[in-house]
Amino acid sequence: MKERRERVSNASAPRVIVVAKRSAWSRWVEEELDPRVRLLLRRRDPSVVSWAASHRSHIRTLEAVQRTLEKLGARVHLIHRPHAQFDTSDAALVVSVGGDGTLLAASHNVGSTPILGVNSAPDHSVGFFCAASRAGLTTTLEAALEGRLRSVALSRMSVEVNGRIRARRVLNEALFSHPSPAATSRYIVFFGRRKEEQRSSGFWIGPAAGSTAAQRSSGGRVLPLASKSLQLIVREAYRAWGKPPYRLLRLLITERQELIVKSKMSEASVFLDGPYEVVRVKLGDELRFRVSDEPLTVLGLGARRERVRA
Repeated sequence: MKERRERVSNASAPRVIVVAKRSAWSRWVEEELDPRVRLLLRRRDPSVVSWAASHRSHIRTLEAVQRTLEKLGARVHLIHRPHAQFDTSDAALVVSVGGDGTLLAASHNVGSTPILGVNSAPDHSVGFFCAASRAGLTTTLEAALEGRLRSVALSRMSVEVNGRIRARRVLNEALFSHPSPAATSRYIVFFGRRKEEQRSSGFWIGPAAGSTAAQRSSGGRVLPLASKSLQLIVREAYRAWGKPPYRLLRLLITERQELIVKSKMSEASVFLDGPYEVVRVKLGDELRFRVSDEPLTVLGLGARRERVRA
């Protein structure tokens, strides 16, 4: 199966990039032919029992998205793996079909082009950023193509290592830590005129879009979607007996500020929006985190964040 397909040849039609998730069923059953997975499926093991239903729902939604876009006169460019690289320079719209993970992965390729998330299997996946589902798809896609769908400009984060930009489009968060989850992370934090050496399990840092995810789970604040601040949350800080408490465990970093971190570990990692994009860090490397100058335009998001806060 080809990685990309153009479904309509009319060059004057708006070009829409559809990024589809790779379901667990597709990967392990259809592609990998994994014998253990097949055994678990025959046994109806609870670890895999929902895979088939989730996959069927995803395929039906993906087909509906393609059919609807074609009826609306769009040229559909289909990408079957969300972590594949693609160019949006001539695209009118990007549509992610999956859940939040699919939109996150696709967003790293998206500059100023708006993106619409379609939750392809709402009973099986998280779709906080997904404003659409199979129900009402025609109305939503038509409004998106005509520019009538409400949008939110979400701040993203840039990550720099030793003066070199390693990422400009981090939407959810970065996790800085030792490569082993059982090891202590050692580093120095610089924020304005303050400096602090810390030992912990690492830290989360990210923009408002990620504040309902790992940041919130670690005790952070849920920020308004329109916020242009980054939030730092240190995980499981180690405080030596008799030493004063850390002062830089929870921080809000405005768009005019930056957080600087110097690694005291021979090996460390920065995970960007999940486990797939990783920046390796060495002893003495300097990291800088700041608000990116490339926000992401997400369509269809309304007062959902306020409901989460409540």
